[in-house]
Amino acid sequence: MGHRLSKIYTRTGDDGSTGLGDGSRVPKDSPRVAAYGTTDELNSVIGMVLSCDGLGDDVTEALVQIQHDLFDLGGELCVPGMALIDDADVTKLEEVLDGFNAKLPALKDFILPAGGMAASTCHLARTVCRRAEREVVALGREAQVRPQIGQYLNRLSDLLFVLARVLARRAGHGEVLWQKARRSRG
Repeated sequence: MGHRLSKIYTRTGDDGSTGLGDGSRVPKDSPRVAAYGTTDELNSVIGMVLSCDGLGDDVTEALVQIQHDLFDLGGELCVPGMALIDDADVTKLEEVLDGFNAKLPALKDFILPAGGMAASTCHLARTVCRRAEREVVALGREAQVRPQIGQYLNRLSDLLFVLARVLARRAGHGEVLWQKARRSRG
């Protein structure tokens, strides 16, 4: 590994800009920074899921691998022209998703983001993932983004939904179904 951060603050961002991995500087509110910043946020929320009890080794293993993938994905977004996420990463997510989903009953109703702390936090990760995906789409309007990035995030949000279902069941809470009749009529 090249350098280590021995000093955390540099003051170079005090003007509202930040450095990309290729050495160029961009505004902190640029679509590129938003995309990799939300990817970092997603990785942190997945860390919150991992801190919950009762996940099971299979879920833990999947989420730890995803954290490593997301670090690479964020790196690819931070360094224009870099390629770290590939088709095999997307395929692996699909295989993991299919494996977990095969053990669940078919979903016939909408579910609410609930079902215990692990499931609820997994739903939070899913929503942050969807935001990261939207920000990658926005970045793609002004810069080249490899299609594997969007594909990975799209599959990951689906996997997080399935994992939330798995975790709600494992915690004994079950899934909380949306009930149309409970809608407020005012």
